[in-house]
Amino acid sequence: MPELPEVETVRRGLEKLVVGKCIESVTVKVPKMIVSNPETFAGDLAGQEILSIGRRGKYLIFRFSDLLMISHLRMEGKYLLFEGAVPENKHFHVFFHFRDGSTLVYQDVRKFGTLELIARDGLDLYFSQRKLGPEPTKNEFKLKIFETALRLSKKSIKPLLLEQKVVAGLGNIYVDEVLWAAKVHPLRLAADLKKAEIKRIHDQTVAILAFAIDKGGSTIRTYQNTLGMDGSMQDYLQVYGQTGKPCPRCGSAILKLKVGGRGTHYCPKCQKL
Repeated sequence: MPELPEVETVRRGLEKLVVGKCIESVTVKVPKMIVSNPETFAGDLAGQEILSIGRRGKYLIFRFSDLLMISHLRMEGKYLLFEGAVPENKHFHVFFHFRDGSTLVYQDVRKFGTLELIARDGLDLYFSQRKLGPEPTKNEFKLKIFETALRLSKKSIKPLLLEQKVVAGLGNIYVDEVLWAAKVHPLRLAADLKKAEIKRIHDQTVAILAFAIDKGGSTIRTYQNTLGMDGSMQDYLQVYGQTGKPCPRCGSAILKLKVGGRGTHYCPKCQKL
């Protein structure tokens, strides 16, 4: 958490709240979260106006006048905007003080999130170096390329989807949901999947992530969007977190196992190994 639908929801919230604001100063309380030079980070952002907020996979992209800031929320990162005084909170780590008196705060309980400044023309190189796969949309996520990548892999399908290389944005929650919808066991070898199964995984990835975005993401544990509101996708999850409950499709009890160290939910009847 958060995964692509949650990050997109955060992006939309930030777009409403901070685009057009100009940074007066920046306070960094946990320098290790700054991947680019933490000593110059605050100075580089002073005087910069936020022109837009973008997203690539699970990464947020702040476009400033002269540079870009890449933000990865990791497990529990979130942004909060305060119009007046900022309350004390030990989990508030980076403060963007705007000229209008408001402050955007980056909060992260686990301190796993990262912030990084890059040149405005460095975006393509940044993501190509990370081998980030295509966005999960009909236009960018090509079935033939996806099928070829799976045929060349020696991994099980769930760990492969979590890597972000064959498609961007899927995390533990939505991989479970996609594989259930596609009737594919998470431990199936990617190279052994039939064409029809690969197509179902492809199509369900596009459909489920789009649906989750529409629902504002899943509110599980501590996630809220930038506007302080909960998403509702958790009300539509079919298998994730449903251990012991009947499968919505066949009625069999949902099981949970570890796959690549991740808790994984599946239906033993609908998703045969």
